[in-house]
Amino acid sequence: MSQSLADYLKESAKVIVEAVDHIPEAKINAAVDLCISALKNGKSILTCGNGGSAADATHIAGELVMRFLKDRKAFRCICLSDNSGTITACANDVDYSAIFERQVEAFGDAGGVLIAISTSGNSPNVVRAVEKAKSMGIKVIGLTGLGGGKLAPHCDVLLDAPSKYTPYIQQVHECLYHYLCGAIEDRMIAG
Repeated sequence: MSQSLADYLKESAKVIVEAVDHIPEAKINAAVDLCISALKNGKSILTCGNGGSAADATHIAGELVMRFLKDRKAFRCICLSDNSGTITACANDVDYSAIFERQVEAFGDAGGVLIAISTSGNSPNVVRAVEKAKSMGIKVIGLTGLGGGKLAPHCDVLLDAPSKYTPYIQQVHECLYHYLCGAIEDRMIAG
């Protein structure tokens, strides 16, 4: 990196603080509402992303299935980035851009939620998954960089980090999904 650690951390913090004004609390609460509605109605939350966003999708599923901060029953959440057999079969036999779309078709149901993560908002396989989800009556929460790219018009709730720089976007995403998981857990336990 061409900048010092101190400068990198200061810039990271600046982007996170900018997210306070850029993403109104009403937006994240709308995302929480979608997830709560799905879970209370016995529907699944699906997550997907590529690379670092795949790791974030896995992280979200782990927090919801196991626990975030409180001991409680498991919540229905499936990370579509985690099934290497399905992903490689689809990439080899169909097309890599269909890896999440096919799984949305298999595991999604109307009234459920897809949390689609793409720092650019333009990942073809994530866009196709979102399009499939919308056609099935599945609500979509998008985690993207500034503006949302091609995902933006398909999202019921767009949580776009105020940056075009992938590391800063991912840092904001981690704050957002930790908040999301905590709020889901609190509200589901409360009733």
